[in-house]
Amino acid sequence: MTILIRPLLTSLLVLGCLLPAGALQAQSAWQAYGGDPGGTRYMPFDHIAKANVASLAQAWTYRTGELGQDAYAGEKLTFEATPIFFENTLYLSTAYGKIIALDAKSGAEKWTYNPEVDRERSYSEVTSRGVSLWVDAADAGAPCSARIIEGTIDARLIAVDARTGTLCTSFGAGGQINLNPGFNRYPGSRSSDYQVTSPPAIIGNLVVVGSSIGDNWHVDTGRGSVRAFDVRTGESKWVWDPIPYEHDRVGAANVWSAMAVDVERNLVFVPTTSPSPDFYGGNRLGDNQHANSIVALDAATGEVAWSFQTIHHDLWDYDLAAQPALVEVLHDGEVVPAVAQATKMGSLFLLHRETGEPLFAVEERPVLQTNVPGEVSSPTQPFPVLPTNLMPHNGLTPDDAYGPTPESLAECRSLFEKHLATGIFTPPSFEGTLMYPGNGSGTNWGSTAFDPERNRLVLNTSQLITLVQLLERDSLAVERKRAAEAGIDYEFSMQRGAPYAMKRRTLISSAGYPCNPPPWGELIAVDLNTGAVGWRQNFGTWGEEDSGYNSGGPIVTGGGLVFIGASTDNKIHAFDLDSGALLWAHALPRAGIATPMTYMVDGQQFVVIAAGGHGKAGLQLGDFVVAFALPED
Repeated sequence: MTILIRPLLTSLLVLGCLLPAGALQAQSAWQAYGGDPGGTRYMPFDHIAKANVASLAQAWTYRTGELGQDAYAGEKLTFEATPIFFENTLYLSTAYGKIIALDAKSGAEKWTYNPEVDRERSYSEVTSRGVSLWVDAADAGAPCSARIIEGTIDARLIAVDARTGTLCTSFGAGGQINLNPGFNRYPGSRSSDYQVTSPPAIIGNLVVVGSSIGDNWHVDTGRGSVRAFDVRTGESKWVWDPIPYEHDRVGAANVWSAMAVDVERNLVFVPTTSPSPDFYGGNRLGDNQHANSIVALDAATGEVAWSFQTIHHDLWDYDLAAQPALVEVLHDGEVVPAVAQATKMGSLFLLHRETGEPLFAVEERPVLQTNVPGEVSSPTQPFPVLPTNLMPHNGLTPDDAYGPTPESLAECRSLFEKHLATGIFTPPSFEGTLMYPGNGSGTNWGSTAFDPERNRLVLNTSQLITLVQLLERDSLAVERKRAAEAGIDYEFSMQRGAPYAMKRRTLISSAGYPCNPPPWGELIAVDLNTGAVGWRQNFGTWGEEDSGYNSGGPIVTGGGLVFIGASTDNKIHAFDLDSGALLWAHALPRAGIATPMTYMVDGQQFVVIAAGGHGKAGLQLGDFVVAFALPED
C-alpha cells in the first residue's frame, strides 16, 4: 500500500528563495523555473480538476514579435521559455534574451527589456528557457528589491527591476556582468561557444550560473565552470570547476540545464554534462569524475558536498539534461529527503539528498569495450535496479527494424545489418554505432514533475536511435560530399585535438520515420516510494502514428492533472495523473516545445505555455504565449 506524504500548504512568498527544504513542494506560486526552487513542477491548485478540465478554454494570447528576424542563426531559434509568476505578473524571455512582463490576468504587456544580443554572430543554441526571481525581504518597497535575473546566449548575466524593467545598476557594471572574461577558455575556442540558455539558480543572496558550451567541436573547448555572484552587487563569490586542472586542455562537463537548490541544507544541485569532445575520450582517460554527475555544492563555498556519477567516461553525449527534482519519499519506513535525476538513457536515479547514496540499489554492470586506438572505455556502467529502466537498453537486430513501407523497412534493416547495434553503451566505432537510446532520447531539458500527494514522478521520454561514426581525418571531405549527394543530413565534427573526426544523425528512414519500432515517445509515471512504474502512455505524434518525438516537460497540479505541450501535433494536453488517460487537448498556434506553468489570480487558475515551434527541428516558428482558464461564472 502506498502511503501518501501530504506536506502542509503555505502561502509564503519566495524571499530570496528562503523556503525551508521541507516546503519545496508546498509553494503556492510559480516563482522559479521549475515551479519551486527544488524543480518539482507541482502546484497545489485544484480549481481546474478532472471533472471540469474538458471545459478549459483559451483565455488570452500574447505575441513576443520575435521570429528570428535579421538573425544569422535564426534557423536555430527555439522559444522554450517557461514563465514565472510574481505580484500578478508573468515574466519570460525570448530566444534572443528580451525580457517581457505580462499582466497575469489579461496577458497585457507591462514592460519589456531588450539586452540587444548581437544577431550577426553564430551561436550553438538560440534559446532562453526562462528567467529567475530574487526578492529582498529586508527592503521590499525599494527599487530593485525584486529582481529578474537572466543569462543570455552572448554570456551576460543581467538584473532588472521586476516592477519597472529598468536595469539594477548596483549589479555588476550598470546592471550586467560579462561572463566571458572569467571563462576558462582555451586558445582557438570561440567566444560564441559559451552561452547561458537556462535560468540561473537563486539561493539566499547568491545567483549561481552554469553555461552551455559547444563541446562537440574540439577537445580544448572552454571548461564548464559553475560560478556564484552576489545578487545585489554582482561580486564574484566562488567558482567550481568540474574538470580537475591536471586534465590539461580538456573542457566542458558544464551545466547547461537548470539547477535545483535546498536552502535549509545550503546546497546547490548541479547536473553536469560530458567532457569534450562527446564521442572520443582518449584525451581524458579515466572515469572523468564530476562529469555526467549529480553534484551537490555547498552554496557558501562552492565546494563539493557529494557527487554521484551516472556515466563513467561518457562517449555518447549522455549529458544530464534534466533539472534534478528535490523530493521527499517514504523509504524503509522513514520520510527521506531525496533528489530524483532523470537521464537521456531512460534511467532514473533516486539519491539521498544529504549524502548522495542511492535509495535503491545501483549495480555496476559490464559493458562492451571499444576497439578504437587510443580510447579506453569504462569496463562497467551504473544501472539502477529500481526504478527499472524506463526505455529499452537491449541491442537491435534487423528483425527489430521499422518502416511504414516495404522500401523503408528494407532500408532500416540494411542499416541495422551494417552498423553496430549491440545495446546501450556500445562505444562509437569506425563502422558506425547505433546508439539506442540516442543522445537526444530519454528525458531532456523538459525535466520531470513530482506530485507530493501521490509520491508520483512523471517523465516525458523520447526513444530514438543516433547513428554515430568516427572518421579518419583525411576522409572528412569525402564523407561530407557523399552525404550531400545522398541527401542525408549528417552533423559533422572535426573533434579538433582528437585523432578522429565524427559524423552523426538521428536514424530516420527516407520515408521520414524512425528506424526503431514505436513507441517513440512516452509519458511515464513512477511511484518514488516503491520504484514501481504506475502507468505508461504513448505520447506525441509522428505522421499517422500515435507516438512521436517530443521535447518539453510536464507539470502536475493538485487537481490530479498532468499538463504538457512538447509534441509536434501543435497541442497542449491534460492527462489523468492517476491513470494516464488523456482528458483534454487544445490546439496551439504553433508547437508548444516548452514546459507549461500554472498560477492563480483572483480565484481563477490559469495554465500558460509558450508556443514557438522549433527551428532546429524544422517546425514552423512562432512567438505565441497562450493562456487557458475555465470560463468565469
